[in-house]
Amino acid sequence: MPFSARFFRPLALLLTLGWGAGCQRPAAEQGGAAAVQFWLTNPDKSALFQPQPAPVWTTAAAPADADEPVLEVDDRQTYQTMDGFGYCLTGGSAGLLHAMSPAARAALLRELFSPAGTGIGVSYLRLSIGASDLDAAVFSYDDLPAGQTDPELAHFSLAPDRVHLLPVLREILAINPDIKLMASPWSPPVWMKTNGSSKGGSLRPEFYPAYAQYFVQYVRQMRAEGVRIDAVTVQNEPLHPGNNPSLLMPAGQQAEFVKHLGPAFEKAGLATKIIIYDHNADRPDYPLTVLADSAARRYIDGTAFHLYAGPIEALSQVHDAYPDKHVYFTEQWVGAKSDFAGNLPWHVRTLLIGATRNWARTVLEWNLAADPQQNPHTPGGCTECRGALTLAGDIVTREDAYYIIAHASKFVRPGSVRIASTASATLPNVAFRTPTGQRVVIMQNNSPTARAFALRYQGRVFRSRLPAGAAATYVW
Repeated sequence: MPFSARFFRPLALLLTLGWGAGCQRPAAEQGGAAAVQFWLTNPDKSALFQPQPAPVWTTAAAPADADEPVLEVDDRQTYQTMDGFGYCLTGGSAGLLHAMSPAARAALLRELFSPAGTGIGVSYLRLSIGASDLDAAVFSYDDLPAGQTDPELAHFSLAPDRVHLLPVLREILAINPDIKLMASPWSPPVWMKTNGSSKGGSLRPEFYPAYAQYFVQYVRQMRAEGVRIDAVTVQNEPLHPGNNPSLLMPAGQQAEFVKHLGPAFEKAGLATKIIIYDHNADRPDYPLTVLADSAARRYIDGTAFHLYAGPIEALSQVHDAYPDKHVYFTEQWVGAKSDFAGNLPWHVRTLLIGATRNWARTVLEWNLAADPQQNPHTPGGCTECRGALTLAGDIVTREDAYYIIAHASKFVRPGSVRIASTASATLPNVAFRTPTGQRVVIMQNNSPTARAFALRYQGRVFRSRLPAGAAATYVW
């Protein structure tokens, strides 16, 4: 169904929902309590992030039927503050966006990054420092002929990013100047590495100071281009040296490098956060090892995770050991051979709900955009990474990750605080209080049949029903 058709529903339905100039406007009053907006996505695509008739608040007693569970939202208990939801804006994504006609690109970027009207309000992006494996070619900002080195970084240049990435970022920032940006390296310049290759190898210890200055130059020069980098991760997937580009960086080496990077940021007057690990939840021992180094820990804001292996609960293991350090979820792919019916329930249940219930301040899906053949990518890079968007010139197909992230990004705005809600294996859910005073509940029906339930908040109850596998967002 075309995007516009999902929003421009019959007027009576929109008035019932209280939908007008964007979700940031306070909801209409209904019987003394805020009317409930209800947005639904079904695994069979019969509803794709579509508004539904509003559930009705009542003061009647909650149902006693065990088949209609009562889920309670309690904003007296608060947890982490959210930084945002979004994607990784790879160089390949930027190139495809930049190749669109100006009018089509402007309309698509407004849809993605504005929370008002029909926008989905993406509020956080992850960039690559140099090339990721979803760039058309491998590059760093200081590439040299074989055998040469540049420890003073005299040849450092953001020129590769000026072709596509920076022009697209400026358009995004014009729509949402407050969007937060995280940047992650896949590999240092090859002259800094033990194997002299973009793939694998480790950072040579004698170049720790130069590589720290490489980060400093990146943050400074991006700022000079009008782009503020809120946070960096030290290395994308440091235990996966088989990608192109990539780097093997064991925990002990990462701790040692942080002890160069932190002081370099301090000396340069940079407030950019330093985030460690940025890899799978099966190895919480990695960030725990880095954080156990007190000299490194003082410079670390928190830990980033992916979930290609391990349980999402591992995020809480690291949080509980160092509750003063933040937790981020920074990447999960959607495979080109997977299907919407499987992806929607898993990603909503495990990431939007599971990661945030385990202290994540961000939830980021992987690639923002790819072409119909899942290009571009480097030689040896991912050949099956489906974007949140498939772009064929100006023709846009909204894919699984688009709808998954929309369920959170439009309503759970930056600065929202996670609040308590009843845990349920059948109806997993997470709740938030937004900066404008709305309450948002994201829920998924993790059962093979439709489920009815009641949601209770401050003594009032509304009832709703979700089809099997469906994802929903409730806002009041």
